[in-house]
Amino acid sequence: MSKTLMRFTGVGGQGVLLAGEIFAAAKIKTGGHGLKTATYTSQVRGGPTVVDIQLDDKEIYYPYANDGEIGFMLSVAQKSYILFKDGVQLGGTIVIDPNLVYPTDEDRKKWKIFEIPIITIAKEEVGNVITQSVVALAIANTMTNALDKDVLIETMLSKVPVKVHDVNKKAYELGEKYAKEAMSK
Repeated sequence: MSKTLMRFTGVGGQGVLLAGEIFAAAKIKTGGHGLKTATYTSQVRGGPTVVDIQLDDKEIYYPYANDGEIGFMLSVAQKSYILFKDGVQLGGTIVIDPNLVYPTDEDRKKWKIFEIPIITIAKEEVGNVITQSVVALAIANTMTNALDKDVLIETMLSKVPVKVHDVNKKAYELGEKYAKEAMSK
């Protein structure tokens, strides 16, 4: 793998920034280069948020992804989806939470759209809605094969308190399971 460009979109407070940090830190651990560039409105909670993640074996000279370059996007908020979807290359992959994001028929012609209920998985199956960023992390890594799973999990666990390691491991396993199921359909 040389270069991966990903985008996570949501609203402030959903944890998309943390997912970007984890990807970048994990790539750096492997000797590569990782960068996350976040954009969010002045609203602390509820405002549109986007995190672009660049992972590369070579040095990264420009921190922003150009429109049409992103190969993978994950979105858990309609307003952010609308604002940031056009950065995804034609034929690229977009994962949406179908309870929160509603792509048009035109969108479905442009991109491979997978529907995975990320928030519901975190809330009902993991038992902790805060783990949605870890569910998203697992889905993104499973679908892009960007990083070694063990390095990513180790990095993720280093960013959360020990008392929530088990619940976060469970969130990762569930995200991975749902991503594999979605890809096999």
